[in-house]
Amino acid sequence: MEVGQRESRRRSALAQINVTPFVDVMLVLLIIFMVTAPMLEKGVDVALPEVENAPNLAAAKQPLIVTVTRKGDLMVGKNPVESTEKLIPVLQQILASREDKTVYLEADRKVPYGRVVQVMAAMKKAGVAKLGMVAQEPTP
Repeated sequence: MEVGQRESRRRSALAQINVTPFVDVMLVLLIIFMVTAPMLEKGVDVALPEVENAPNLAAAKQPLIVTVTRKGDLMVGKNPVESTEKLIPVLQQILASREDKTVYLEADRKVPYGRVVQVMAAMKKAGVAKLGMVAQEPTP
């Protein structure tokens, strides 16, 4: 009889799985991913001009941003565009599939004003209905 009792004890002990270590590992992984995910998404490095009451771009749903870097290079989102002339068809293609025809222009403060106006004119030719200028709040 003792042999049968030992087998039943082994079976019952093996039938119970301790999930506490599994939960601990999952919580640690969750925290690691929550901390590292914002670091992985890096935008274009632009020194924005400072303006009082700058609009909050985060309020817009998936905003379309055109960036003029300090060197004068163009980017739509995170994708580089070769020239102002090539910006027009790129924007037309993107805007054709969007309901909201609003585009935000992000320009480094060191970019000459003439370059910014050229980009704005190209954006209007592409069919941009609303053009927003991105700025940041001044640091105290």
